[in-house]
Amino acid sequence: MTMVGPSITDDERRVANLRLQIGFVVLVGLSGGLVALQVGASTPQVGLAVVGALVLGGLLLLWLRRWSAEFRRETNRSRFRR
Repeated sequence: MTMVGPSITDDERRVANLRLQIGFVVLVGLSGGLVALQVGASTPQVGLAVVGALVLGGLLLLWLRRWSAEFRRETNRSRFRR
């Protein structure tokens, strides 16, 4: 039996991760704009909602990254306690 390594390189993984993070923030931003449109906001209000939601999406992404780093640390710690 032969062992097979990862199918993507570290650089490809980094690029894919960055694209996923950008897509997440953009999705949150567009969602804020769509909600504003649904309630009948004017064009400037929709723009403001998109910008506000992009900021909130970025903050949420930062929080998720910190939380996942803590989770990984805890998981790795418990793995070596056995």
